[in-house]
Amino acid sequence: MTIPEIFEKNAAQWPRREALIATQRGQDVTVTFSELKAASDHFAARLAAHQIRRESPVLVFVPMSIELYIALLGLFRVGATAVFLDPSSGIHHINACCKKLPPAALVSVLALRCLRPFVSGLRKIPLVFSPPGVSCNDGATVPLESPAPDDPALITFTSGSTGEPKAAVRSHRFLIAQHVALKTSIALEPGERDLTTLPVFVLANLASGVTSILPDAKISRPGSVNASRLGRQTRRLLPTRSGGSPAFYQQLLEEPSSLNGLKKIYTGGAPVFPSLLRNLQRALPHAKIIAVYGSTEAEPIAHIGCDEISDEDWNAMREGRGLLAGPPIPEIRLRILPDQWGTPISRFEPLAEGKIGEILVAGDHVLKGYLHGQGNEETKVWMGDEIWHRTGDAGYRDDAGRLWLLGRCSARVDDPRGTLYPFAVECVAMSFPFVRRAAFVLLKTKRILVIESNGSKQDHSELFDAVTWAGVEEIRKLKSLPVDARHNAKINYPRLKQLLR
Repeated sequence: MTIPEIFEKNAAQWPRREALIATQRGQDVTVTFSELKAASDHFAARLAAHQIRRESPVLVFVPMSIELYIALLGLFRVGATAVFLDPSSGIHHINACCKKLPPAALVSVLALRCLRPFVSGLRKIPLVFSPPGVSCNDGATVPLESPAPDDPALITFTSGSTGEPKAAVRSHRFLIAQHVALKTSIALEPGERDLTTLPVFVLANLASGVTSILPDAKISRPGSVNASRLGRQTRRLLPTRSGGSPAFYQQLLEEPSSLNGLKKIYTGGAPVFPSLLRNLQRALPHAKIIAVYGSTEAEPIAHIGCDEISDEDWNAMREGRGLLAGPPIPEIRLRILPDQWGTPISRFEPLAEGKIGEILVAGDHVLKGYLHGQGNEETKVWMGDEIWHRTGDAGYRDDAGRLWLLGRCSARVDDPRGTLYPFAVECVAMSFPFVRRAAFVLLKTKRILVIESNGSKQDHSELFDAVTWAGVEEIRKLKSLPVDARHNAKINYPRLKQLLR
């Protein structure tokens, strides 16, 4: 089964159910499953009329919106491949991505269409479409192309650690497997209303009969969303569940009424520290608050509810044991191997429980490779006839089989005193109310804890005492710690070291 086939069935089963709700210029716009199908069919007919067909790569520059999902479903229906890249990475990045995979067409908002004459990679694209709307539906239809399960559905370019773009290729089979894993692990139930900031999760919602409420916010910067405006939206539209990054919920906690009515919150994409889980649980004492661990290549991997964390677990995190991620989901296979990050894995021998190493995963919803194989050598390992993905994260499993995270292997602190991973120290620091963000680094020969304050009263001496076991020699305060652009929550350790010099 493919995405178009699943959506076709759902549109027939729930024709009048709300599929997507967005707030545009202060007005709420609703699209039902049947209306979404009709609009995407119309766009598919336009694409087919211009010879866009199975496996044609189509570059998409459309923000998270109703128009984005009309475009995606139309592309899927003709078997084309939707290609995404981050235009904020600059013209060189855009040109490099277009050279690696020349698009057959471009679907773009006006602002980026206006840049096209000045960007060679975009200028060479032969066809340009504006984002399709709901109203432009004249009943046009197109025969279902029925892409093969292993045909690429989505390709997402990233800058990569070297600055050269690499592309994650998600096939229809991969997206269906991801939907199955998500439906179980985050308990998607038909009829729910989900305030979601994660674009790929909307596809899982559409496949599950869940109504997606698109936030009235610029979700490309979740750490700076307007909580008051979101609060007004949630009070009108009454979502029952929500999914987003920790930075998103940190903002919403500034306007607790924006969380009213939510029965489930799933947060991930970046470290979910205990303080956030507890603050969300205090704001919503009867809701399920779940931390989800995953990555672009494997989402989800593990999860744990706030109510599943014992007093012993909370204490362990405050004492430097790391960050509890919970048991791996049934659909994933997980191994801990000796940390050899930066070098090929020579032997595939898992470590015993309690031993720290790199986390590797395998499963149907684990990405098998990248476009043209770029990045495979660093992150993929063959074991028999199965491909395993190197997450680059360090961790271990406890006696109960639960996964504990210790941070990026590349961010580990190595000196004559031994090896220590960042989350062990950062978890301790994040338990202090005045710490908004924390990062543990080695600067030359000095172990330093860097904190970003939330503005409340500070007692650095108590914090210093709490991390002396880690050999911390200095606590520094920065107005803001550098974080990733996507989730606004992952510490950019190389950039932080540059700032500290």
